[in-house]
Amino acid sequence: MNPHAPTKLHPEGRVEPAESQADPTVHLPAPARRLWERIRQRQACVGIIGLGYVGLPLAKAFSQAGFPVLGFDIDPAKVEKLQRGESYIGHIPPATVREMLVRGFSATSDFHRLGEADAILICVPTPLTEAREPDLTYVVNSVQAVAQTLRPGQLVVLESTTYPRTTRDVVLPLLAQRGQTVGVDFFLAYSPEREDPGNARYSTTSIPKVVGGIDPVSGEVAAALYRQVVVEVVPVSTPEVAEACKILENTYRAVNIALVNELKVLYDRMGIDVWEVIDAARTKPFGFQAFYPGPGLGGHCIPIDPFYLTWIARKYGLSTRFIELAGEVNTAMPAYVVSKVTDALNERRKPVKGSRILLLGMAYKKDVDDPRESPGFELLDLLLKKGAVVQYNDPHIPVLPRMRHWPHLQPLQSLPLTADTLASQDCVLIVTDHSAYDYPWIVQHSRLIVDTRNATRYVREGREKIVKA
Repeated sequence: MNPHAPTKLHPEGRVEPAESQADPTVHLPAPARRLWERIRQRQACVGIIGLGYVGLPLAKAFSQAGFPVLGFDIDPAKVEKLQRGESYIGHIPPATVREMLVRGFSATSDFHRLGEADAILICVPTPLTEAREPDLTYVVNSVQAVAQTLRPGQLVVLESTTYPRTTRDVVLPLLAQRGQTVGVDFFLAYSPEREDPGNARYSTTSIPKVVGGIDPVSGEVAAALYRQVVVEVVPVSTPEVAEACKILENTYRAVNIALVNELKVLYDRMGIDVWEVIDAARTKPFGFQAFYPGPGLGGHCIPIDPFYLTWIARKYGLSTRFIELAGEVNTAMPAYVVSKVTDALNERRKPVKGSRILLLGMAYKKDVDDPRESPGFELLDLLLKKGAVVQYNDPHIPVLPRMRHWPHLQPLQSLPLTADTLASQDCVLIVTDHSAYDYPWIVQHSRLIVDTRNATRYVREGREKIVKA
């Protein structure tokens, strides 16, 4: 719905155009009308909780559109860097942060300032517990902070990926505990984040935005806000639809990646190159979309989100066997890769124990500086447990950060990638196929390459050194 097109609200909550109305906000309660007008004039202050790989690009988008933006994060180091005009995300350069500051952007760890924002967008992590159950700690803490300063006319939007009914069953009760009425005093919606770091074709502003309001008024106000910065808003009837949409998107990818991972193992035993098979299949102009195998799933979405759906399914007495099987296949990939490394070393009369192994790439995907849920950490851990001497190189990650699931791993620094470094390794394991790597040169100076990404497909000299995994 165009926020500037006349509308009328029916008793059953349905909204449709009304050509005779001059004021498109006449049906809205007074707080919504005031917020709508501030959004239209781009005077509404946009508060963003969580300044990571989702929140900071969102802050950039609203800042460049002319909105005052106030960013919140519990990490004071991030806040201090941003306030100095520095960046900690590769695809957002320091110059962009400095431009945002000039435009009025500010970052803070003082959550008492949430009352200053007209719209509050929550972009915090939603990890899994050790039992693979949803961990909404960051969401709950953020919403509780919002509730402390919630005032009439504020819009709250949850963007963090979660299971259907989170907005209604978890967020809404916390915000309404002081007696304010949603849709009248404050407004609540869910709009799933859609980010593809490292992909220049798609940015925060060029990806359509799904928006589901807890009520029609909330949906209208939230859609009006996002229409100021994104190419298209896709309104849906409820937050549950928007929440389920995000889970579907990522489960679709997880299941199809599991399929090609399973076929990779089968075709390897049959002496068939799965990468060549996929290239042949993708020439079909209909009915097939190419997905690619790898050393395991990584990132903040695909390894986690499907398990949110399996958890809520159990609450409804159902078992999502297809999704759980896909999870089993994908989580087995690091062990499969290590077995390929072991076999390749054995062929060269080398045990894994004591062998020097260099991991190339620790980011979860190519050309990004994001190591979250990267399979590189499990590969590192498995190889160390087998007694290998393991180091890594990643041009985007100079120092490996402490990871929640791998607290026992010692801090490592990226090893300089030189001819001598490569020659000194018993095996070079390609984990992430960064574009910055010169693969013919890497093969030339290495003794053995185990390639999990088909990164060496165009290398002609030295193919006898390459093992695909």
